Amino acid sequence: MRRLPTPPDWLTHPLRGVRALRGPVPRAAVVRGALGVGPVVAVGVASGHMSFGMLAGLGAMFAHINDRPATRATRAVRIGLPALAGAAGLLTGAWLGTLGLGIWIALALAPVGLVSGAISAIGPVCSSAGVQLMVLAVVGAGMPLPVSPPGRAGLLLIGAAWVIAMAALLPRVIPARQSAPSGEREAVAAVYDALAGLMTAVGSDGGQAARRRLTAAYDAAYEALYAHRLPLHRLDGEERRLRDRLAVAGALSEGVLTLLWENEPVPDRIARTPAQLARSVRTGLPPGRLPAPVPDTAGNVAMHRAVLLAARVFDGEPAPPVGAVVPGHRQRLRRALGPAGREYAARVALCVGVSTALAQRLPGAHWYWLPATAAFLVKPDMGPLVSRALSRALGTAVGVAVFGALATLLAPGAVWPVVVAAVCSALIPVSVCHFALQTAVLTPLLLALVHLGGDTDPGFTRLIDTLLACGVVLAAGALPGLGGPRAQVTVRLSLAVRATRDHLDRVLTAEAPYATRLRLRREAYRALADARRAVEVASAEHPPFGRDLAAWAPVVFALEEIVDAATACGVRLDQGAPQPEPTLAARLRAALSDLADAVAARRPPTDLVLPAGAAVGDCATLADVTAGLHRVRDLAPG
Repeated sequence: MRRLPTPPDWLTHPLRGVRALRGPVPRAAVVRGALGVGPVVAVGVASGHMSFGMLAGLGAMFAHINDRPATRATRAVRIGLPALAGAAGLLTGAWLGTLGLGIWIALALAPVGLVSGAISAIGPVCSSAGVQLMVLAVVGAGMPLPVSPPGRAGLLLIGAAWVIAMAALLPRVIPARQSAPSGEREAVAAVYDALAGLMTAVGSDGGQAARRRLTAAYDAAYEALYAHRLPLHRLDGEERRLRDRLAVAGALSEGVLTLLWENEPVPDRIARTPAQLARSVRTGLPPGRLPAPVPDTAGNVAMHRAVLLAARVFDGEPAPPVGAVVPGHRQRLRRALGPAGREYAARVALCVGVSTALAQRLPGAHWYWLPATAAFLVKPDMGPLVSRALSRALGTAVGVAVFGALATLLAPGAVWPVVVAAVCSALIPVSVCHFALQTAVLTPLLLALVHLGGDTDPGFTRLIDTLLACGVVLAAGALPGLGGPRAQVTVRLSLAVRATRDHLDRVLTAEAPYATRLRLRREAYRALADARRAVEVASAEHPPFGRDLAAWAPVVFALEEIVDAATACGVRLDQGAPQPEPTLAARLRAALSDLADAVAARRPPTDLVLPAGAAVGDCATLADVTAGLHRVRDLAPG
């Protein structure tokens, strides 16, 4: 009997790939949600200024959406920066709404879309700021309110400030039953846990997966300790110690990555060393005696030196400086103005402009829902395009049904919308586990807020607007050159190849500062992690939207092995191995540059001229770099 073909994943699992958060939800986040939107809306209603309560509630709602697990120092920036961008968008949109542009409002909002898309390419926090800028510009232009544009922006900021204040004050008012390590300490301890997992996996098939978990832990730790700092932020003693211990983890990771390249299992006695250091970070107690390997191979020598450094630093000695480990202002500007920023900006501007023009042609005075939905939906952070479109439609349908049933069953008045807003805001931390569930929670919340603001249109019109927005975004995603899945993969993969080249170039440079090499190695692994995520998202897309891009996954794996080999080469050079021939080093750098150009130009790199191999006198791991480049060329899809 002939077997039927297996249906594609996008058909059997249409909501695949849209999860946003895994793991248990902190109770404190639910408490902050319950005390966030509801009180500010209730104050506005009780004072007779429903519009005031609605705007402040909108600011609190967006603040809760951005209130993800973070440290004390970074939460204010994670919430405050998007809130400032949203206030600027609301101010701009309200000013445009006073001009009476009519259908021309679509052209007026297009520049806002360009700015929103460009800054969204910088990073996760800027991505939240960009979408909040665009959505609130649309809301400000389309929602008539008896409040001046500056007053609207101020009320929005008041709602966000209320959430930030609650996050700072609630732990003092309601202390935890048992003390737990701070967010910064937990982030650094997680790096040592990942190091322990990698050391245990050396010599097995799980080595590369453990190394990716280490990269993710590093990203979270550096973000907690270095990124998103408030202006004039001063380091305290604990933060300095944590930075020193994170720097020690960098030295240990270099040794572990060399052991991974050597593919020799690590004895259990040695593999327990990072776990001891993780326990010391969490508790503040001395780590005790730290087992170190016998320095008989390049990897063991590097590990032996790193363990000695860890013993000194955990005893109170300052760690060597590690240099810049987070993107600077120039790098952020290059991301915004680079190919990813330009293409995504064009897609946001097109989707919002077309949605606004379409909404202006539909009956009804409140046209903002359709373009605001498109601005949310076009965001690529939330998973595959088809999946998030289906999730948005399903979640909106459920939310509209719930709100419509409540509006029918409950008596008219302003009390029940406040209760709906309070309950839904408490569910926001729970809902982020899936985009469809998040939409189902946010839809009644938004309908309750706009109901208090005077928009009493029936909910089914919102569902129609959502379906139209899904159609617009899906159509734009199928267009070439607008930041779709293909552009996401090629741009990120090109950046990863260039980061790999920069790291190898620094390794092959005589007397290269260790801090610079550490920074470039981290940038290479981080760029490769971004490329891998882009490929994973593309692999879950509907075929017309780039499903074939899953073929790039083996290429990312080969590039990761090249960075591993380059790391091991740097360790061997530190221990006195002879420098490679300059001609070989130049050919390797040129091959990586040509590969990056080929990927950026979206052409198959099959015509690249690669070096034949490394000479016996060269650093032995360069043979693996050369072999990896050949695999990349052979595996790259045409």
